[in-house]
Amino acid sequence: MKIILLAVLFFPSFSAGEEDERLPNKCEVCKFLTVELQASLDKTSRSKEVLELGEVLDTGKRKRKIKYNTSETRLAEAIDNICQGILEYNVHAERPGSLRYAKGTSETMMTLKNLVNKGVKVELGLPYELWDEPSVEVSDMKKQCETMLEQYEDVVEDWYFHHQDQRLETFLCEKRVLKGSDMGCLKEMWKGDVGKKGTPDKKTASAGGRGQENTEKESEGGSESGAAHTSRDAGEL
Repeated sequence: MKIILLAVLFFPSFSAGEEDERLPNKCEVCKFLTVELQASLDKTSRSKEVLELGEVLDTGKRKRKIKYNTSETRLAEAIDNICQGILEYNVHAERPGSLRYAKGTSETMMTLKNLVNKGVKVELGLPYELWDEPSVEVSDMKKQCETMLEQYEDVVEDWYFHHQDQRLETFLCEKRVLKGSDMGCLKEMWKGDVGKKGTPDKKTASAGGRGQENTEKESEGGSESGAAHTSRDAGEL
């Protein structure tokens, strides 16, 4: 049986000496925070649910009704656990910049798993059952996401209630979080693996190389969910 030692060669992020260089930067964290939040909001952008607020008084006064898709409840539910969703990302070491972070199995890991399935013993310095656990990079991005969301919570609420005519990435990342800093990662778009047959569809070419419809729907979801510029009063729950 063949033995292949690939720990540092294929997974440089496991190397303690390079760990600091590999941790996600502020641009990458903000980019994927907005991707996840916009995707979460898009899931409920067409909801026709109506919320009833308050209690029916003895006078017979009816409860106040508001639309769910313009309520603070919708925003709170969208924000809840979005940073937890970062743990679904994997490191695609073969891709440059922020494109290295994407959902789905990386080509490198797929290759290694195929070797294991063929009976080849692959040593990475950690048990096989831990290969799919979040990496140091991804775990760090989750922590940074939580800190950033807490720090800019008021900005996110301001965008939701008053500025959905602007892209969330522009409003939060470009104009606030990254103002005066490097924001090059926001322009990085996944266009498929170079040299492979076939042209990637729109879903594959979405931001961050995630291969999902989340960012493809961003403009549609933004206009749908932001059609009404909701006042703060409408979100009181």
